[in-house]
Amino acid sequence: MENHSWVEAFAGSITVCDPEGIILEMNDKAIETFKEQGGKKLIGTNLLDCHPEPARTKLKRLMEAKKANVYTVEKNGKKKLIYQTPWYQDEQYGGFVELILEIPEKMPHFVRKG
Repeated sequence: MENHSWVEAFAGSITVCDPEGIILEMNDKAIETFKEQGGKKLIGTNLLDCHPEPARTKLKRLMEAKKANVYTVEKNGKKKLIYQTPWYQDEQYGGFVELILEIPEKMPHFVRKG
């Protein structure tokens, strides 16, 4: 996968894996977010091993079905949006991307027409 410099400095955590769950890339925020689990050393390992049950089985099923999973969590007083979704290259399934974005406790919501 080609690396782009903006990805490294992106404020959200980005982790990319292949179809089997092997971590291919992590940006700086992801490395920092998962430093207690190994940080950059996680690249080349299976991300399924990073998830306890029942999350592990759920993620494995999502990866096999190539379906997105989106939810919010709160940890240490910080609310986060978790967005796990398949990625493709040349129309071939490449694996999964996990984005983790910190979100404010309250934020505006707009409904746009058309």
